[in-house]
Amino acid sequence: MPETPPDLERASAQEVIAYAVERFHPSLKTACSFQKEESVLAHMLSQIAPDATLFTIDTGVLFPETLTTWKRFEERFGLTIEVIDAASPQGAWTRERCCGQAKVDGLERALAGVDAWITGIRREQAPTRADARKLERDERRRLWKLNPLADWTEKQIWEYIYANDLPYNPLHDQGYESIGCAPCTLPGSGREGRWAGEEKTECGIHL
Repeated sequence: MPETPPDLERASAQEVIAYAVERFHPSLKTACSFQKEESVLAHMLSQIAPDATLFTIDTGVLFPETLTTWKRFEERFGLTIEVIDAASPQGAWTRERCCGQAKVDGLERALAGVDAWITGIRREQAPTRADARKLERDERRRLWKLNPLADWTEKQIWEYIYANDLPYNPLHDQGYESIGCAPCTLPGSGREGRWAGEEKTECGIHL
């Protein structure tokens, strides 16, 4: 990577992904939690780099709708989906006994040996994400992090999904704007449904 990375803030999402593929592939992975943003990213990746790798962190307490969406992703996009096991060895994760650290540990395993990763982060999702750039340094992991959809609005996400007839998690139609594990996710706008009633808004993966 050049000492002075390119400024991708004016680049389209497809251009950011194309840059990531050209510069880092195959030492590049894309985080996937089967939410609407990943519907968009998976579609773009399948067109730009059909041999790209998605990874998902399976806590063992995903919604049934998420598991169904997972299968539809495999059928539609044909991308490799690497599964990182973050299930609890001592009974299922609960709201009180959160899977947060297990997800962070799973992320470290997923990103071991790669140079960059792609996420579905958007600035309007939460104040904790408002400063996200399309290309930034993940100093904690000494990797490059690309957020191709950083400046996309909710409206743009849905317009793209409908225009391309993409599979998406049906929980979005039930008021879930952000979808995590079943024990700690409720319907809500933005990330309000995640750990509702608590100050917590991030599991630790993007902190």
